[in-house]
Amino acid sequence: MKTVLIVDDLIDVRLSARIVLESHGFQCLEADHPNSALTCLAKDKVDLILLDMNFSQDTTSGQEGLAFLSKLVERNLNVPVIVITAWAKIELAVQAMQKGACDFIEKPWKNQRLLEAVNSHITFPTVRHEGLETFWAFGANSTLLLEKAKRIAKTDANILITGENGTGKSLLAQYIHQNSQRSALEMVSVNMAAIPDNLFESELFGHKKGAFTDAKAHRVGRFTLANGSSLFLDEIGCLPTSLQAKLLRVLESGEYEEVGCSKSKRSNARVISATNADLDRLINEGRFRKDLLFRLNTLVIELPPLRSRLDELQAFSERFLANHTKKYGLTARTLSEQAYDKLKGYHWPGNIRELSHVLERAVIMADSDTITAQDIQIQQVDSTQVSHLPLMSLEQAEQKLIHQAINHFDGNVAQAGAFLGLSKSAIYRRIDKFNIPIKGE
Repeated sequence: MKTVLIVDDLIDVRLSARIVLESHGFQCLEADHPNSALTCLAKDKVDLILLDMNFSQDTTSGQEGLAFLSKLVERNLNVPVIVITAWAKIELAVQAMQKGACDFIEKPWKNQRLLEAVNSHITFPTVRHEGLETFWAFGANSTLLLEKAKRIAKTDANILITGENGTGKSLLAQYIHQNSQRSALEMVSVNMAAIPDNLFESELFGHKKGAFTDAKAHRVGRFTLANGSSLFLDEIGCLPTSLQAKLLRVLESGEYEEVGCSKSKRSNARVISATNADLDRLINEGRFRKDLLFRLNTLVIELPPLRSRLDELQAFSERFLANHTKKYGLTARTLSEQAYDKLKGYHWPGNIRELSHVLERAVIMADSDTITAQDIQIQQVDSTQVSHLPLMSLEQAEQKLIHQAINHFDGNVAQAGAFLGLSKSAIYRRIDKFNIPIKGE
């Protein structure tokens, strides 16, 4: 049962939210002030916070709510927060989301809107990849790359990060933001591959209530949230061609319109984008605008695959082992020489993310404090077979790999996607694109 902490100084508001949520299977805790909410978080597991913005200090500024959000960040409490605000306080909601809140609900709320927001964010919280907290650089080349990133972070130029899935593009984007002049505000991120085609414009630019059939409430777009901060557009190659001109306009002028509104808004968000796609190939195929690429790639950072960073493999492995043993409350684990040789001999298609998952499984399954080669669950590939792979297009190779991964994991799409470095939404989009059959469906 998922637990929601309702933070509001009005008992009637707390009771109203509690009745709705508990009747739909949630467990609720209550706090009448941010201070008592922090006490509750210290002793109880909470999956989501429903936060009013005004308490004893005053009834309009929202400073107590904003201060509470800052304390969550300071204490590294990674709990999704939905703020409650009046329609007249949309600007306050934007400030709250810039400080880390994931959504807002207008007062007086409609019960269906409350449930939709809670279900959305309690199911898909913002979390880091297991074992990955920051971009790690253990070798000389990686250290130089990180120094370059820190240097260009001080500018306001748009940055394009390229590299295979699992190489740490989102972590590098966060590092750039943290070392920029915009670090006082939270970086706003959006995974372009996880957004349905019909919601791209609303996600990026926002929409007015009633702008289309399902627009039951005003939605703040990512460019509004990222005003004065950094906007990370992951998997930028998935942006539909119909929206590329509108993104180009924002990058050129800072201007855009919310869906359902003719009044232009402005954003000075610094855009950091990332892709594992070959954008030049997409341009040649007419699927990506060349002028948009020129706006995105003022500065380019290419992340090498793990197979090109084998001088760092031991340091990565040791760090992951320490993180995962701590996570599961286990004693320290070490790699046997044979286990390490097995890691070195693998080609790592899923890169650093895959290494983390492999070592996490090994930590859990190992019978002793020494991880053996048998504990390392990876499938070695004969290099002679690799050299004789049939010639095919990248699209054909992608289709074949997805099909093989789904079969390997007995039809479990989520596991296949994680192995390939794809989100659940991204792999389902490709399944639909290639019409790939799934066992049991």
